[in-house]
This record gives sequence, structure tokens and C-alpha cells, in this order.
Amino acid sequence: MRRTTLALVAGAALSGTTLATPVLAQTAQGDVAVTIYNNNLALVQDKREMRLPAGKSKQDFPDVAGQIRPETVTIGAPGATIVEQNFDFDLLSPEALMEKAVGQSVTVVRGGQNLPAKVLAYNDGTVVEIGGRIEVLGKDDRVIFPSLPPSLRARPTLSVTLDADAAGARPVTLSYLTYGMGWKSDYVALFDEKAGKIDVQGWLTLTNNSGVTYSNASTLLVAGAVGGGGRGASSAMVPGTETAGRERIGDFYVYPIPGRTTIAQRQQKQVSFLDVAGAPAAKAYAYRNPWLGRQDQPRSVDTVLRFSSSKEGGLGDALPAGTVRIYMRDARGAPQFIGENAIPHTPMGSRLAIKTGEAFDVKVKSVVQTRERAGSTKWRTTMVYTLTNARPDAVVVELSQGGLDSWWKDTRILEETQASERINADEALWKVSVPANGEATLTATFETRY
Repeated sequence: MRRTTLALVAGAALSGTTLATPVLAQTAQGDVAVTIYNNNLALVQDKREMRLPAGKSKQDFPDVAGQIRPETVTIGAPGATIVEQNFDFDLLSPEALMEKAVGQSVTVVRGGQNLPAKVLAYNDGTVVEIGGRIEVLGKDDRVIFPSLPPSLRARPTLSVTLDADAAGARPVTLSYLTYGMGWKSDYVALFDEKAGKIDVQGWLTLTNNSGVTYSNASTLLVAGAVGGGGRGASSAMVPGTETAGRERIGDFYVYPIPGRTTIAQRQQKQVSFLDVAGAPAAKAYAYRNPWLGRQDQPRSVDTVLRFSSSKEGGLGDALPAGTVRIYMRDARGAPQFIGENAIPHTPMGSRLAIKTGEAFDVKVKSVVQTRERAGSTKWRTTMVYTLTNARPDAVVVELSQGGLDSWWKDTRILEETQASERINADEALWKVSVPANGEATLTATFETRY
């Protein structure tokens, strides 16, 4: 909606008089502690020193989050009880001032003259009555308001009526949940293939869009989406059974931010939480073929980076869900990006396999050589897998055949040119050596009972 540009000045500011607004007790943020979760949610605990009169009084708490969940507010004040609370989020702005002035008298400053006027409407422009004429204000007009509407606030404010048993100063603790805050993990990994080592730097990124700045706050990050959350991740993981030496809240790990920090509104803040050098790591090639999967053209195998989060021989920590970005040094020694992927919340002691991309020089082509009925409830299928390697060194491809077991069929391997490992009911795995600048062929015959 188009708005006429206006210079909006409160009348008291020009005349030097006092605005006719209620005077309420106010205190700014005090000792603030913020606990931030992964799912756009944070718990704010704000302890302020307040002087209360005896009996009932209305107290304002400015500097609360604009996305506060008012139903979650709790206030602890020794010797006082809550009677009523209101969250005022109608914020002071030129547009809000003009909307509140509809039907009211104002002063229009035009060409050095102060003209009494009445605001009739404020839609795509401002319609006023001046000296019996109906006009639309122009861009050079200024408007003077006699006072500020009591409902407009310069910032989101929680108003609370307290009933104190005696007058005096006391600590008042305000706690609430707010939307608009979250955090995520990012990992930067430098992989040395020849040495079989990896250096990993872990970063926590906080984002604050809650509508207020938290000054000098004690900050905790909780790894977990309380009340539910997404589960997706693209990397394989064998979960570990080691307990990380970190603070816990229930079933969640806590990642405190050292010292105190100011989390500004509309700010991203990064802090390091993991710095590991020389952890064992290895590159692997992997390809999973679906049941009866066949290709007209060879397909690239996946390039996979494997490492551990264990205390001995790994990163030595529980890893919150995030994105791992992997780099390798080129022939000139400069780090170059080679791929990225997501990991879920990962217990310490887990084994991770992160797909970084698809190999340019290593390919697989699978063909259904024969498929025939072997009885009223059986089929016999022979698959041929051809693996090629254009690299100057030999590689091992972890070739797996999926779809061997489901609710409607059961499959076993009758014959194979290389021994397989049944890694689960649904999948068989072969580790196929492919010579440098050469190829290898694997043949397997399956019997399926329907």
C-alpha cells in the first residue's frame, strides 16, 4: 500500500509541553540468561531489580522479545503476586500514529503556517479536513499530533499488575519462551588423503530475529528440537555408545557459550566449539544398486569420507546436527572445496560415512543377464556388474545390492563370483578391487521366493 511521505512530530516536542501519557514504573533488561533450541525457540530468563509500592501497581517490562509467547510468561517476585498481565506489541511508527489519529484533530504545517485539521481517513494517502475543505496531504506537509496514543509503545512491552505485601526493592525474575531464535552447527573439515587424517573445526551459529537485543547474556545452546523436529540427514551413521563429557538437560546435550555475550536483534553470531587436528579418516567408493536395477550407461560411484566421533581415534565429542563441508589441498597446497553433506545429532563413538560427491573416473554398470521362473513361487535372477577405473591407482568399490528382503519377497544368493557379506536382511555387500586403468566384473545369481 502506498503511503504519503510525512514528517510526523508530536505536538509536545514542538511546544515544549509534557506529553499526556501515563507514567508507569519501567526497568530495562537485567541479568539475562538465554537458552536457545534448534527449532526456532528460546527460553529467556531476565532478573531485574524493581521497587514496588505496597498493594497493587502496574509495572512495565520493556525490552522483551517481539515474538514472545505471552501464555508462557512466569514472574517470580518475593512478597508479590501477579494480578494481570498484558503484552503490548502495537509499536510506535509514523503509520501507526496516523492510523490512531483518524477522527482526531491535528495541526498541519504547510508553507510556514500551522493549520488546524481533522484526519478523516488513512488508506492509500491521508485525507484531512482543513477550513471546511477536504484535502489529501502532500509530501511536503508535516503533521503535529497533540499527544502520543497511550496504546502505542516505542518497543514491545509486557505490562503486569502486581500485588505486593509491602513496599520496597526486590529482585523480580521474568521468564518466557519466544520464537525467532535458533542455532545450527557447521563443520569445516580439511582432509589429507595421503596421510589418512582429517582436521575439523566446528562452529555454532546463533540467529536472533525475536525482536529485541539481549545484552551481556549468559547463553546456552541445547542440541535437540524439544517437542519434536526434523530427522532428515543425508549421511550414513553407525551410532556410538560413548557418553560425551558435556552438560546435559534431560536427553539433550548443552553447548554453553563461554563468558557473556550480547545477541543483537537481526544478528548472526558464530562461536567455535570443536577444534580437532589429525583425526583418522579414509576415503571410500560406494555404490548401492536397487533390486533389478539396470543401467543403459555406466554410473559414477559415490565418493565417501569415513571418520569417527569416538574419544579414542576420532573427534572425541557428541556432534550436533549440521552440515559438514570438506576441503582438500590441491597441488599448490591451497585448500579446495570438494563436497558437503548433512549429519544428524551424532553420539560420541559413532562411525560416519559422508558422501562428498560422485567419482569422475570410477563407474558401475549393472545388467540383468537372465531372469526366469524356477517354480510356482520362485524366480531366479542373474546380475552382472561391470566396474571400471580410469584412475592411475587401484581402488576398492563397496558394491551393495539392495531390495533382497521385503514384506512380499525373500531373496538369497545362490552363486557369486566373489564372496559377499549380508550386512542386513535387505542388502548384500561386495568389496570389489578394480585395477588401475582397468575393470572388474562381478556376477551373482539370486533366488527369490514370493
